[in-house]
Amino acid sequence: MRLADIARTSRDIGAASARTEKIALLADLFRATEPADAPVVITYLAGRLPQRRIGVGWSTLKERRQPAAEPRLGVREVDATLTRIAAVSGKGAQGERKRLLDELMGAATEEEQLFLFRLISGELRQGALGAVALESIAAAAGAAVADVRQAVMLSGSLAAVAEVLLSEGPAALAGFRLMVGRAVLPMLAHTAKDVDEALGRTGPCALEEKLDGIRIQVHRDGDVVRVFTRTLAEITDRTPEVVALVRALPVRQMVLDGELLAFDERGRPRPFQETSGRTGSTLDVAGARTTVPLSPVFFDVLYADGEDLLTTPAAERRALLDRLVPEAQRVRRLVVADPADPEDRASATAFAADALERGQEGVVVKSLDAVYSAGRRGTSWLKVKPVHTLDLVVLGAEWGHGRRTGKLSNLHLGARGADGSFAMLGKTFKGLTDALLTRQTERLRELTATEEPWGVTVRPELVVEIAFDGVQRSTRYPAGVTLRFARVVRYREDKTPADADTVATVTALLP
Repeated sequence: MRLADIARTSRDIGAASARTEKIALLADLFRATEPADAPVVITYLAGRLPQRRIGVGWSTLKERRQPAAEPRLGVREVDATLTRIAAVSGKGAQGERKRLLDELMGAATEEEQLFLFRLISGELRQGALGAVALESIAAAAGAAVADVRQAVMLSGSLAAVAEVLLSEGPAALAGFRLMVGRAVLPMLAHTAKDVDEALGRTGPCALEEKLDGIRIQVHRDGDVVRVFTRTLAEITDRTPEVVALVRALPVRQMVLDGELLAFDERGRPRPFQETSGRTGSTLDVAGARTTVPLSPVFFDVLYADGEDLLTTPAAERRALLDRLVPEAQRVRRLVVADPADPEDRASATAFAADALERGQEGVVVKSLDAVYSAGRRGTSWLKVKPVHTLDLVVLGAEWGHGRRTGKLSNLHLGARGADGSFAMLGKTFKGLTDALLTRQTERLRELTATEEPWGVTVRPELVVEIAFDGVQRSTRYPAGVTLRFARVVRYREDKTPADADTVATVTALLP
């Protein structure tokens, strides 16, 4: 695959407004893509580098190079060069990176140079990943979208599925199934305003406490136990408590879904940053790591001794969980058999209030007949929290004033659009401690895409949880909405930009 083909498609996608047009453009590109090139092509079109960061600063990147007259660069050649640049270290590293980048840019046409500049700087945001790319790959290979989506959910990688699909055809999708030891994307919840609304949307259901911890997925195969986060990162070596507990359960093979929390001496959950400090987070509100003990609390079982439970109704999965996992390690819940019954509704409201009294975030209302839709945010699970929060992506930051001089303070916040791009919703500098300001400035400097007199724009990689008092219409921002009294709760390094809340979620909160 030539880089010129990707650059041209990227340009055309950026100019296209209709989803169907974007899908058609991408499908044409994928039909011409060699299977081995697919992972890199998909990553590039998502605006990311497989190497993540390559150590090239803005001053080096923005230098003007004479472009080549004709396109000749291949995707693998470009990827190999960027890998070499990322691997450079030691004395003279900056000069060697510049030399390699000069060679690469000198071999690129003007359009290819622009594409590479935007890709390396993090400014390539045409939103070509996610649902659009998935549907495009399905169209290119003649596969059913639902089958491709299921394979991606079970493998955790669109790139891996694309390579196999383009190489072997639709029949190969059957090879992607739930396997003990390979993490799958977690099922997610939509938001409901209150318990009454959630009960009206789910039918017979169970209310579960919404825990303020790290989402984990635990796989056991005999004596081998592996622990993964919601981003599919493995943290087994940092969670010996989980390994020991799951290894003692009366089953040989299993996959569990749950949360990891730190509790105080009264049994109440400690602040989220103490949990994230133990599991490796580098940006938290306290600005420091912790060594507190952690406890897993499970709410679902996806696999047990040879049986894939993804399509098993939730009520049956919970019954099995109750048999396998001790009560102390299961989330508290209340079954609501008839949401229309006033007594059941009153019990549900009381349960939600009690969850808050116990220090939890709120409740999750789950349909009793729901299957486990890995990687999907469906209405079978609805979260109810008394304080509105959104997970947004940091798009930039402004230099502070007064005691914040020299620190990147005022954050530019973005929600995820339908095409995977990000739309700015507003700004906030509230809720930032001095320790977090210092660490935030360091991290944002690492992610800087462009430097401006007022601050920086950054690659959209950091997810931050924002509390706010309401949503209102605004002509100032591209999505037509903004947040009232937005403030930082914490950084969520356990989440990726793909996990950020959408513009549609935000606009649904308009009064």
